[in-house]
Amino acid sequence: MPTAAARQAKRVPRGFERRELNVNGADVVLFVGGSGEPLVFLHGAGTASGFHFSASWAGKYTVYLPYHPGFGESPDSAAIATIDDYVLHYLELFDRLRLDSVRLVGLSIGGWIAATLATQNSHRLKKLALVGPAGLRVPDHPTLDIFRLKPEEVPAHLVHDLGVLAPYAPDPRGPDFLEFLVNDYHEMSSYGKLAWTRPYDPDLAKWLHRISVPTLLLYGDKDRVTPAQQAETWAGLIPNATVRIVKDAGHLVLDEKPEAPQAVLEFLS
Repeated sequence: MPTAAARQAKRVPRGFERRELNVNGADVVLFVGGSGEPLVFLHGAGTASGFHFSASWAGKYTVYLPYHPGFGESPDSAAIATIDDYVLHYLELFDRLRLDSVRLVGLSIGGWIAATLATQNSHRLKKLALVGPAGLRVPDHPTLDIFRLKPEEVPAHLVHDLGVLAPYAPDPRGPDFLEFLVNDYHEMSSYGKLAWTRPYDPDLAKWLHRISVPTLLLYGDKDRVTPAQQAETWAGLIPNATVRIVKDAGHLVLDEKPEAPQAVLEFLS
């Protein structure tokens, strides 16, 4: 049976190099591929579907795919328990990698981290892409409280086409399924530290005007986690924001529709 690291590596585009770093006391795993100016992708609360959508980005940029502490191959860090902790962690990572000016892409909770980072450190960014970002309170179109779902209900809330997840979910009768559940629990418990009380920051809205770089807001029109209707609120708070809605796609829009990562690439370029 392949190791957990081997299964994780299969979720990354071919040609990416695996690296291990200690960032201010937190051990992290990241993958790096491509060439050119830096592009950093911050993933969402689950990493089961991998990062294959980023292959096209590596044709133009050096792409960094870090696992957040407590997610994927990165072990838990007791020192990192809030969104602000993750923001400071990534600023430390940028310093460690000598990334002075980056294109930053964040999905879901990664979008929450990226948006918060941008409100405080736009000078470290060239452009920002938020893909179905969490973090903002929109009463008329609230972010899903995923902890209220039964496990079997989760996939249909992540994608519009369940076939997208089929290559990543083991046969429940096979030997890999237990480890799949354990890894999912590992990530959900880390997410729970951040969003158990509420899946948003009540103070984020008042600071989004500080984002001073061009920003893309990208959603699938069938997103059941962070509804696409939230885009209007985000765009009304972020100066110089562009909205793109992809048809027939859910929360994992980058996995479901090739035009989604292409839209990110075109915007960042």
